[in-house]
Amino acid sequence: MAIPKTQIPLSGLARKLVQDGLLTETKAKQAHADALEKKIPFVSQVVSQKLASSRNVAQAASEEFGVPLLDIDVIEIEPEVAKLVKEKLIRQHHTLPIYKRGNRLYVAVSDPTNLQGLDEIKFHVGMTIEAILVQDDKLVRAINKTMEAQDSAMTELGDSDLDDVDFADESNTNDDVGDSDVDDTPVVRFVNKVLLDAINKGASDIHFEPYEKAYRVRFRIDGVLKEVSAPPVGMAPRLSARLKVMSRLDISERRVPQDGRIKMNLSKNRAIDFRVNTCPTLYGEKIVLRILDPASAKLGVDALGFEEEQKNVFLKTLHKPYGMILVTGPTGSGKTVTLYTGVNILNQPGVNISTAEDPVEINMPGVNQVNVNPKVNLHFADALRAFLRQDPDVILVGEIRDLETAEIGIKAAQTGHMVLSTLHTNDAPQTLTRLANMGVPPFNIASAVNLIIAQRLARRLCNHCKKPVELPKEALLEEGFTEADLKGLKVFGPVGCDQCSDGYRGRVGIYQVMPVSETMGRIIMEGGNALQLADQAAKEGIPDLRKSGLKKVKDGVTSLDEINRVTKD
Repeated sequence: MAIPKTQIPLSGLARKLVQDGLLTETKAKQAHADALEKKIPFVSQVVSQKLASSRNVAQAASEEFGVPLLDIDVIEIEPEVAKLVKEKLIRQHHTLPIYKRGNRLYVAVSDPTNLQGLDEIKFHVGMTIEAILVQDDKLVRAINKTMEAQDSAMTELGDSDLDDVDFADESNTNDDVGDSDVDDTPVVRFVNKVLLDAINKGASDIHFEPYEKAYRVRFRIDGVLKEVSAPPVGMAPRLSARLKVMSRLDISERRVPQDGRIKMNLSKNRAIDFRVNTCPTLYGEKIVLRILDPASAKLGVDALGFEEEQKNVFLKTLHKPYGMILVTGPTGSGKTVTLYTGVNILNQPGVNISTAEDPVEINMPGVNQVNVNPKVNLHFADALRAFLRQDPDVILVGEIRDLETAEIGIKAAQTGHMVLSTLHTNDAPQTLTRLANMGVPPFNIASAVNLIIAQRLARRLCNHCKKPVELPKEALLEEGFTEADLKGLKVFGPVGCDQCSDGYRGRVGIYQVMPVSETMGRIIMEGGNALQLADQAAKEGIPDLRKSGLKKVKDGVTSLDEINRVTKD
């Protein structure tokens, strides 16, 4: 229903256009009514109907509202900035993000009175919004050009190295799949580019996520997820099919989760494995790739982040003829890399090493690796029993999940084998009580477990841009520093530059390395709890995770905020 133009008061801009003689009052009121009916900005109605030139309208708006006028044609719009706002919002509110400085987003508008649109964008991105006035016709062209560039991104991948990427056999046993799902060159090149970018940026995981009206690709870099691409939502089925073909999964099965693996040969001497998991969601299959770089286990013990004394204890225990070493921490805290660094040190021609994992994450020549498979009743305990019949020297168990696995592992440690494994507990003392709670007799724990390592991963500060941070003495003491630590203490914080990610680059391990002493063994056999064990560890001079983290802050390796993030009590 048309709105009577006589009932519409002229806005500031409409009144200005009438005063400047660019529009008659009648035409201004009619344009205002038509804009309200079409739900478009008044400026767009005036320009699209050629009631006044775009340049004259923009100049009038600039004078009326005191906003500087900018020529958007001379601005190089940053693609990553444009992706901060959904296309639906950009077109709905006739705005376009053009650049970002810190937490301030600059948005091109042709109608400065569109406060509702700016507020909605501000809510969407969680940043301060700064409006930049531009001509309406140029804004329309810029929006269309930017959106088209995003939609066609998948067909414009021109990286010469994409054609040289070699994958292991991608054959799929399902013959019912059409060629459109498999031989889709833009999709193939897009997926190859995403995988290469993830490796080059040092990502640990890649997330392909479908939603109702959007699709996004995120990398986990230094433990934090970041969106890197937003392909058209219509590409979701083809991207899913491509990844499943590469993983040798059943691409006709979309109802249940599946696990697979991709092997990417970067050169004759270097290959990267991806552990693939699919999960059916409301709007398609979410696919997550864990990047498994065998080189990460061969960096050496010095690259892990142990303090000198912690490293010596680890190496000394590792070279004992028998006993158990347990590594504990949450998922993604680097337990596997720590274990495999130890296995790599022990991996000599005269040593028989067997591992049972779910699944095998890092392929290592010279090590007999077994994938646990519950579907065929091959559990950790079954693999352990088989290992003990094959004259092992070193046994690695991916995780102790139940009493049966724990008992077999402990018996192996008591009978001349070195056993390495993981548990999910918060710190080293809790690991011993966790074994007791599982039902392992205390005397077996005390006699078999040699060393427990609790660990976390914290982001390293970028050496190129980190800066000193001034903090009050009282605040530092409250964080856990001692009076002695404060002498000459310099605490650094993140800044951000072109060589890092938000002021951080790479990660470093924070460790609690706790040998099980005779006194601790007595506490265990007497039914002691984790608090008693923690007190004893402190008496023996073993720093907990918090103290180890503060040492990294003191050394300028990471920030206090990061240590608080990973070692909160």
